[in-house]
Amino acid sequence: MIEVSGYRNDYLSRKIGLSPATFSAEKQQGNWSADDVVHLMAIIENEAVEDYLMLRMMRAAKDDETISADYFRKEIKKWK
Repeated sequence: MIEVSGYRNDYLSRKIGLSPATFSAEKQQGNWSADDVVHLMAIIENEAVEDYLMLRMMRAAKDDETISADYFRKEIKKWK
């Protein structure tokens, strides 16, 4: 998601309080703390990242069973 966001590593490292070397190492190893992930997501959240995440979710769900909107409307009326 960092690559998709378009932000440079040095900018992001400064924003979350890491040295560029530490940031680069954590990025390569995928060894982020929960706090670092929260801070990064707050910074890089933008339309490109949202599109990327939506595409990943759609690809993951492509083989899932689905129902039509009409069927859903009929079923939801029964809930009332």
